[in-house]
Amino acid sequence: MGPSGEMPSARQEHAGAVLTIDLAAIRANYRLLQGRLGKASCAAVVKADAYGLGAARVAPVLAAAGCTHFFVAHLEEALALSSHLPEGTALYVLHGPPVGAEAELLAHRLVPVLNSLPQLDAWTALARARGRPLPALLQLDTGMSRLGLSHEEVKAVIDDPARLEGLELRYVMSHLACAEVADHPLNERQLARFRELCRALPRAPASFANSSAVFLGPDYHFDLARPGAALYGVAPTVGRPNPLAQVVSLAARVIQLRTIPAGTSVGYNARWTAPELRRIATVAAGYADGYLRSLSNRATAWFGDTLLPLVGGVSMDTITLDVTALRDGELQPGSLVELIGAHHSIDALAEQAGTIAYEVLTSLGSRYFRRYVGEEDA
Repeated sequence: MGPSGEMPSARQEHAGAVLTIDLAAIRANYRLLQGRLGKASCAAVVKADAYGLGAARVAPVLAAAGCTHFFVAHLEEALALSSHLPEGTALYVLHGPPVGAEAELLAHRLVPVLNSLPQLDAWTALARARGRPLPALLQLDTGMSRLGLSHEEVKAVIDDPARLEGLELRYVMSHLACAEVADHPLNERQLARFRELCRALPRAPASFANSSAVFLGPDYHFDLARPGAALYGVAPTVGRPNPLAQVVSLAARVIQLRTIPAGTSVGYNARWTAPELRRIATVAAGYADGYLRSLSNRATAWFGDTLLPLVGGVSMDTITLDVTALRDGELQPGSLVELIGAHHSIDALAEQAGTIAYEVLTSLGSRYFRRYVGEEDA
C-alpha cells in the first residue's frame, strides 16, 4: 500500500522517482490565504502549468474551493486550461493579447491584462469594431520595470481619457518586486505609487498583492489578491516560519550500492573524494529531472530519520549519496529516499541550490511518476 492507502501501480513501482502532489494541501492553502484577505477576493495564479504541478488537476480543486479568478501567463496556457474550469470563472492572460490575436481571446471569453499602450489601443479598437465594451485588466508599472504601463504611458492615458473608451475595466493592477522581504522600502514606495495612479485613473477595483503581499497586511490587499507560489506551499516571507501546508514531496529510487575505499573519487570531474571507507548509493534523479546541478556536493536526502549527504556532481539522470550512516542492509536497490518532503522542504532544497523554490517547482521534470493525493478530501 502507498502512503495514502492506495495500491501502487506497476508504473509507480518501477519509476525512478515519485513526485507526490497533495491537492488537499493546495485547497487548505487557498483557504488560509482567503482567510487572511478578509473582504478581498483571492485569485489563483496557475501559470506555468500551475508552477509545474499540473493546472488541469490543480485548477478544478481551487474552483471547488471557491476560487473564481484564475491567472495564466500565455494565451496558449489559457486555451489549454479553459475547458477544465466551470462556467462563471474568469480566466486572465497576464501577458495580454499577442499581436493580432485579440479576436481569439474574445472568442474564447478570455480576459487580457493590458500592459502597454499598443495593447490597450488594439483592445479598444476591437471593442469599437464589435460595438460593445470589452473586459480587461490594466497593469501599471509601479517599480518592477517589467510589465505594465510606464509613468509616461499612464500620463498619456490620464491626459486623454478617451483612450479607455470601449474598455470594461475589471481591475487596475500592479506587481510588487520585493514583497517577500517584509521591511523592504520598495514595498511602501510601490504602494504609494499605486494608490496615486489609481486615484488619477477612472475608478475601478484594484489588484496588488501577490503571494507574499497577502502577509504584508490589509493595506496591500485592495480588492483582489493574486497568490501563486503560496498555493503550492512555498514560504511567503524570508526569515519567518512558513504558515502554509507543504504540497509536494519527491522520493527517488536507489539503483545501485557500492563501498569505496579512501581516496576514491565520485562522479564527473572527481569533485568529491572519499576521506575514508564509504558506502555510496546511486539514485535515479538528475538535472534532466529538474534536480538542479547547483545541488552538487551541497544537497541532502533522507532515509527515515537519517540524513544522507549528496556527494559529487549531479548528473543528468543520477545523483550519488553517502549512505555510510545507515546500517548494512538497511537500504537496498529499489528503496526510495526522500529528496523533498517532511524532513526537507522545497524551500530548504532551493536554499541548498542557491535559488528560489519557484525555480525548483517549475523545473520538476516529466520523467517522475506523478501521484496526486487528497483529491477526495479536496
